[in-house]
Amino acid sequence: MNFFERQAQARRNTSRLVLLFALAVVGIVVAVDLGVLLVFGGDPALLTLSTLLALGVVGIGSLYRVASLRGGGEAVAQQMGGVPVAEDTTDLHLRRLRNVVEEMSIASGVPVPKVYVMEHEPGINAFAAGYSTSDAVIAVTRGALDRLNRDELQGVIAHEYSHILNGDMRLNIRLIGVLFGILMLGLIGRKILQHGGTVRGRGAMPVLVGALIALLVGYVGLFFGRMIKAAVSRSREVLADASAVQFTRQTSGLAGALKKIAGLHDGSRLAERADAEEVSHMLFGDGTGLRGLFATHPPVLQRIQALEPSFRAESLERLKAQWLTVPPSGLEEDVQMGLAGPGHGSLPQLSARIDLTPPMVSSQVADPRDDDYRRADTIVATMPDELRAMAGRRDGAGMLLLGLLLDGDADVADRQRSEIVARLGVQVAAEARRLREEFLEALHPLLRMPLAALAFPAMRLRPRPELATFLDTVHAVVHADGRVSLFEYCLGRLLEVQLREALDPGRYARFGRRKPGNVRREFATLLAVVAHAGNPQDPEAARRAYLAGMQRVLPRDHLPYAPPAEGVLALDAVWEPLDALDPLAKQVTVEAITAAVSHDGRVSVAESELLRTICGVLHCPLPPMLERH
Repeated sequence: MNFFERQAQARRNTSRLVLLFALAVVGIVVAVDLGVLLVFGGDPALLTLSTLLALGVVGIGSLYRVASLRGGGEAVAQQMGGVPVAEDTTDLHLRRLRNVVEEMSIASGVPVPKVYVMEHEPGINAFAAGYSTSDAVIAVTRGALDRLNRDELQGVIAHEYSHILNGDMRLNIRLIGVLFGILMLGLIGRKILQHGGTVRGRGAMPVLVGALIALLVGYVGLFFGRMIKAAVSRSREVLADASAVQFTRQTSGLAGALKKIAGLHDGSRLAERADAEEVSHMLFGDGTGLRGLFATHPPVLQRIQALEPSFRAESLERLKAQWLTVPPSGLEEDVQMGLAGPGHGSLPQLSARIDLTPPMVSSQVADPRDDDYRRADTIVATMPDELRAMAGRRDGAGMLLLGLLLDGDADVADRQRSEIVARLGVQVAAEARRLREEFLEALHPLLRMPLAALAFPAMRLRPRPELATFLDTVHAVVHADGRVSLFEYCLGRLLEVQLREALDPGRYARFGRRKPGNVRREFATLLAVVAHAGNPQDPEAARRAYLAGMQRVLPRDHLPYAPPAEGVLALDAVWEPLDALDPLAKQVTVEAITAAVSHDGRVSVAESELLRTICGVLHCPLPPMLERH
């Protein structure tokens, strides 16, 4: 199952959840009405009132809980007592965690999520939360940092990245809201009964009886709601384990983490959180100890044996005895196994050309492999230290991003400088220009997008008004004249998309439903711009590239090749309709763009970066290098 099929499945799961929620609400309303009917008789007005009250309580409760998490992943991480990990931390455990997360992001082509640590949790656990890749958060427990070696930590983080890439995070947040709404009736009934002694007079008994009905119905509804949550969660956890192995191309890391959960005293329990049950379906391991129908995860031994079929319970008992005497230390194991630092390699030459096919590229969307992680190591090791430091600083990330967008033409650069000075000041403009001249002009193209991804977490720390001003500056810099290259335009657009979604993650979280036939003109515009950009001096070659793309996505339509008069700026109108395509239609979109880029059978490094950028705008992340060995 590829990324697009997993996204389609996540959308079906969301629709199924809505249906189950509706059925649960209907059941709750019927149960409340039956209780009222048995106790108070069949007064139609009273039954109507009880129906409206039950619907109102459940609906308002769900909406309130989802609204409280509208801030996305950060809201969940903070609720769970998470502490943000500074980008410039010198703590060895935290630095290793950040390195793993950054390399995973570069390998998968998504922005680096914010990283949190639950400092007071000795168990081994983690979760990913958010509405999309733009506001995602990765949180791990202190026990995971202390006990897991680098391979095991990478396996856990890869498991969480699968939730990010597969669309599980949105489903998880909606589950929290749904279950809270169902629980509201029970909570209200319990509160009334707890303070029932204060109710006096003739109306006391009906109020207390009504509260008892609400309590019973609410907790019966919660019983079935938790069963639904557990069943959905177990299936997603099995898929996430499989995806983590597919991502890392080795089972030992993930299996090792699960063995330590099973063999150590603290396991994966969240000892400090009374609300762990509410987020239990989001966790890497079982955080509550619930079993049977309420278990949100398959048994740990079953998960281990899915990775290592020969592993037996007796082996687990031996590990328990060994770790009881000498508890494992992740950093010490790293040193013993030679896992203390990333590997090295070299980036391809700018003149290099690679063989790509449309199915090959679509299969790589959100599907990093072991060679992608090695290349991510190379990319990180190749980045100039000053640029990496700037990307992690709240005051430096914006200057770096602006530097990536500055033009080499002196006249255009002057206009861009004026736009930056007018909005952000002389110092920001001067520092962006310095970074451009000293580092970015000679920077390998494959390093530009990873640098931007590293800068996103620091940018999200800035207040909303500052981010709005920065987005306005990005737009002005990109459009400083009417001759914007396609890559500069797309990179600027990607920055806008990522930061805009970070401002209001709940608003932009959705699975699209449009079909290709509904966006014909948008396809024609995008493919015409891409074809012209790849063949600016050869109209006939551009026409062939355009037709190759159209044949992939709209084979029965005959829309002639016509480069828009406004050039790259015509793309402003295509992003929203194309981003609203359903997941399987997006797969065809990626293949159509690839066909246009690779119509001559070979793709340059610059063209592959263009393809990655467009896919990033459409929320179809690609790994840093598209060829695979």
